[in-house]
Amino acid sequence: MKLSVVMPVYNEVNTFLEIFRQVKEYPMEKEIIIVDDFSTDGTREILEKVNDDNVQILFNEKNYGKGFCVRRGFDLAKGDIVIIQDTDLEYYPSEYSILIKRILEGKADVVYGTRFLGEHRVFFFSHFLGNFILNNIANILYNTNLTDLMTGYKVFTRDAIDKLNLHANGFGVEAEITAQVFKHNLRVYEVPISYNGRNYDEGKKITWKDFFRSLYWLFRCRFASYDIGKDTLSRMRVMKNNNRWLFNQIKPYIGDRVLEIGSGIGNISALLSSLKKKLILTEINEHYVDYLRQRFIGNPSIEVFRKDVTSNDFLDLRNFNTDTAVCINVLEHIKDDNKALENIYHTIELDGKLILVVPALKPLYGSIDKGLDHFRRYSRTDLKDKLESKGFIVEEMFYHNFLSAIGWFVNGRILKKKIISSVQVKILDLFIPIIAAIERRIKVPLGLSLIVVCRKK
Repeated sequence: MKLSVVMPVYNEVNTFLEIFRQVKEYPMEKEIIIVDDFSTDGTREILEKVNDDNVQILFNEKNYGKGFCVRRGFDLAKGDIVIIQDTDLEYYPSEYSILIKRILEGKADVVYGTRFLGEHRVFFFSHFLGNFILNNIANILYNTNLTDLMTGYKVFTRDAIDKLNLHANGFGVEAEITAQVFKHNLRVYEVPISYNGRNYDEGKKITWKDFFRSLYWLFRCRFASYDIGKDTLSRMRVMKNNNRWLFNQIKPYIGDRVLEIGSGIGNISALLSSLKKKLILTEINEHYVDYLRQRFIGNPSIEVFRKDVTSNDFLDLRNFNTDTAVCINVLEHIKDDNKALENIYHTIELDGKLILVVPALKPLYGSIDKGLDHFRRYSRTDLKDKLESKGFIVEEMFYHNFLSAIGWFVNGRILKKKIISSVQVKILDLFIPIIAAIERRIKVPLGLSLIVVCRKK
């Protein structure tokens, strides 16, 4: 594997050459990306003399800040693992092996080197206090237990870097990185590192103003949505009443060998696994596939595959002789839903069942659907015709969750929201038992979703 070392530099004439030597000597294939933030103390002149094929050097036309330099470095990094290396000799490149171990083992997406659990030089109480307060605020906002948010040693997989969408220019980037890492539910490890903290006479640059900048980025990122689909799946996870209700609706039709198409992060998969049947989970998103494999790693009845339901290699799953295909809130995301239905038809065995849940009622299509990358919502007639044209016999078709349909219309068509708030989601889930009881007694003429059970002729 290849290591990319991103080195933001600003006025480090006394330390740069030594830290540069230590980085180069670390025994691993690597590239070094140095971004000089308009140094004025002679550092730039040193950098202009560096001549190494594995080193890229960028010069900012003015002083922007650490975050700007980090972003430029990330844009150029090509390695499988990316690490941020400050150039002030506070951190030790000899400890890279400690930092990248969990990534090499496939257990982590991001690793933080924490200064408070390892050997360190005693440093300012004011810095410790500021970091302590920021850490606790971050832990409350993102429901985690990080110990060193402002550490200079942060290590990422290539995939993790690609998920970050950074904007902070200064030291606030440390808080912004942390916030986005947890917003994307990346796997984070902390490992103890050595730390040789400097004082201001020795060149320390972070100030009390950066405390408030970091605070700003923590709160800004908390209420921003970077991946609407992932945020929606995460919010659906806490809707335990809703997920259980939907599962109970389809449970009577589930056979012995089940293929779930588009498993996401396993909200319904976990309920399907409780049936103790043979379960094949498929997902097109590579990160979700990794997550599913980790989540069900100890269950011998579950296998996970990265498959696109519209591709020809999806038909390889015929070898499992599945008698039930479950496709919940997936078909609307697929541009060529006809091809998807054809592949499902040819994958399940004769007389096998397809259990389909799709968004209902075309007039509901609005900003939330667009935010979720829905190509369409379905009417009963159109969906029935589409399924029958592919060789399925529709045995059951009914609406599900009438109250949410009203909320969807208000939020998506009137208020033009792109995502339903987590508060609304939690309140709605409290009312699910009541809604379910009503729909058990009354055949409702509308709903947020259509549930369809059909059989392969």
